[in-house]
Amino acid sequence: MWKQHIVGAVIATFIIAAAISFNPFSASGSDEHHWGLKRAKNGEPAEAGAQLDQLLEKYGAIYKGKPDKKVAYLTFDNGYENGFTESILDTLKKEKAPATFFLTGHYLESAPEIVKRMVKDGHTIGNHSYGHPNMARLTPDAMRTEWKKFDDKLRGLTGIKHTTYFRPPEGIFNAKLLEIGNAEGYRHIFWSVAFKDWERDVRRGADYAYNALIEQLHPGAVILMHTVAQDNAEALPRFIAEAKKQGYTFLSLDDLVLEHEDFPVALQSSTP
Repeated sequence: MWKQHIVGAVIATFIIAAAISFNPFSASGSDEHHWGLKRAKNGEPAEAGAQLDQLLEKYGAIYKGKPDKKVAYLTFDNGYENGFTESILDTLKKEKAPATFFLTGHYLESAPEIVKRMVKDGHTIGNHSYGHPNMARLTPDAMRTEWKKFDDKLRGLTGIKHTTYFRPPEGIFNAKLLEIGNAEGYRHIFWSVAFKDWERDVRRGADYAYNALIEQLHPGAVILMHTVAQDNAEALPRFIAEAKKQGYTFLSLDDLVLEHEDFPVALQSSTP
């Protein structure tokens, strides 16, 4: 895999800056935000609004790339396995499209061989917490426990030392979570394209997923899908093919970070 070495000096600078600014008792840290945005339409990027844009920018959190490049970023949330992830991995391999899989502790425990395949195929593993709690309501120590417990389990399974990217469960967050996450070496990744696809036993059909993806596709799109949905697995080949036909390229979250600055804050690393 490429781009997997930590840039030590950069991380140190970023963590020191985060630590200096961190005040766990600040009023801004107690506010709870539920991620939401104005959906993308006709190729125009999604918008979270000025207030959230400013908050995310302050802590280096990202939900979309630059609007002048036909680039998209595939991300998947995996809380549990439902039999469709390997089909998704087959499609990504065939299309040579990188993705980030945000996993929970349950997924690491219940689907270890699929996790190993994700890493072997060159995809990035993101931290989605160990137990999928509302992270914004946890104490700082409890937050750290969620991240560390996940990373420790992942390290034992794959050799990856420390995940770089974190996505808060259900998109619930506050300034406290962003600050503490930064100090622990995590970059928060949200999304600009999503649709209702997380209900395990509800089928809406491949066309539903395909149309939702195409309608919201925009330059710099960070796409969120859930692997429990058969609709997504069936729609993904057609979606990627159509996006490429429209001139889109699929890149990794490392590339997304590089769009926002001249160097990566941290890049995922693995043991020798």
